[in-house]
Amino acid sequence: MLDAPKPSNAPQDDALPPVYALAPSSGEFNKLRKRLVRLTREALDMYAMVERDARWLVCLSGGKDSYTLLAVLLDLQWRGLLPVELLACNLDQGQPGFPKHVLPDYLKHLGVRHRIEYKDTYSVVIDKVPATKTYCALCSRLRRGHLYRVAREEGCSAVVLGHHRDDILETFFLNLFHGGRLAAMPPKLLNEDGDLLVLRPLAHCAEADIARFARALQVPIIPCDLCGSQDGLQRQKVKAMLDGWEQAQPGRKNVLFRALSNTRPSHLLDPALFDFAGLSPTAGDTPSKPACTPGDSPQR
Repeated sequence: MLDAPKPSNAPQDDALPPVYALAPSSGEFNKLRKRLVRLTREALDMYAMVERDARWLVCLSGGKDSYTLLAVLLDLQWRGLLPVELLACNLDQGQPGFPKHVLPDYLKHLGVRHRIEYKDTYSVVIDKVPATKTYCALCSRLRRGHLYRVAREEGCSAVVLGHHRDDILETFFLNLFHGGRLAAMPPKLLNEDGDLLVLRPLAHCAEADIARFARALQVPIIPCDLCGSQDGLQRQKVKAMLDGWEQAQPGRKNVLFRALSNTRPSHLLDPALFDFAGLSPTAGDTPSKPACTPGDSPQR
């Protein structure tokens, strides 16, 4: 549990770890930082992600989400609130023009242990997937396989990713609209081989907060020139839909996200989740309300 008392020698809450060296010393930034740290601690605790003295492979793409993930985890570790070892990892996928020096330089400057792994998955994806199709599925599958391998080689028990609340919501609606199923991104998942956990500590954090936070940290963002360069993706359409709902009714995303952890299997239609066949009135019981007469609408 992360709610245990901090060690007596832990830094005070108003002290900042080195990862925030370029961030503004303003009340607005500190409020944002504390919110992200609080929500990350909430997710770590709620989904039982932390096993003391474990080793985590923290995956960095060079985007705002992974930079924020690393910063918040380093913050928690620095304060004595995250008793795990962190190993940062970037998978260089061979994309043309990828600035190979950016992440190693950044991580060396912070003094963060890291591994840079080169595997040309870019050429594989371009060769196998027509330009009119989405690259994401094959790209992510290849990337995941290599990250699992690196985690095993480094003795890590978990692969840690930077997906956030909005990613989870978008995945839910993509599955709903195009997959015909109710499913999202789980904050904690056991891989198919059963030897690694996949963790998403930013699961409760909003993308807008993460974007503001990354800008404040002045991190060297590396744009994605593969899936991030495609137009008309279904995920982009779902993102625009959710952003439109949020603009029309602020707080809508939080309500939708809360619904994902507040399910009622008996009020859905999946017999694998609820024993509808075994549901029957108890013998001798009388209904508490009269049956509907013609013209009445049944209670729903």
